[in-house]
Amino acid sequence: MLATANPDKAREIRDVLGAVGLASGLVPRPDDVPDVDETGETLEENARLKAVALCEATGLLAIADDTGLEVDALAGAPGVRSARYAGDDATYADNVAKLLRELDGVPDARRGARFVTVAIARWPDGREVVARGEVRGSIATRPRGREGFGYDPVFVADDGDGRTFAQMTAAEKHALSHRGRALRALADALRDA
Repeated sequence: MLATANPDKAREIRDVLGAVGLASGLVPRPDDVPDVDETGETLEENARLKAVALCEATGLLAIADDTGLEVDALAGAPGVRSARYAGDDATYADNVAKLLRELDGVPDARRGARFVTVAIARWPDGREVVARGEVRGSIATRPRGREGFGYDPVFVADDGDGRTFAQMTAAEKHALSHRGRALRALADALRDA
C-alpha cells in the first residue's frame, strides 16, 4: 500500500520500484483514508507517521516517504517543511517562488543544497525497514523545465549535467534523485528482510 496521497510522489514510487521489479503488488492509498498530519520534527518521523496510519487503516504493509530540500544559505530551510514552505495550502509554484525570493541576491557559490528522502516500509506487526537517499546540488536562479514537480524546476544535481530535475526525463531524474536512491536502498533492504 502506498501511503502517499500525492499523485506525483505515487507515480515516482511506482516508477522506481517498478524498475527494480517491486511494483507489481503496490496498490494506491484508499480515498477514504484521511490525510496524516505531518507533525514530526524529522523526515523519518513524518514518514513513520504516514506508514503507521496506513498500516492501521488497511492492515497491509505500507510504503511511505518524506522528502525535504535543505538549502545551505537558509540554514537548512525549508527542510522538513518543504511541502508547506509558503504555507499549509501552498502550491509547488508558491514554494518555488518563496525559495527564490529568499535566495534573491545570493551568489551561485552559496546556493548549495541537498534533497533528502527517507523511505519506510512498515508491516502491521510493527516491523519496519528504513532507507535514506540524498543528492547534493544547487538552486538555480530561475525555474527551468516542465517535467517533475515540487522544487524540480530549480534543483540542479551536482552529479548531473547542468540541467534541473524538471529538464530531465523521469528515468534520468530517478537515476540521480534522492527519492530514487532511497527507494532503491529500500528495495535492497526488503529483499533481505
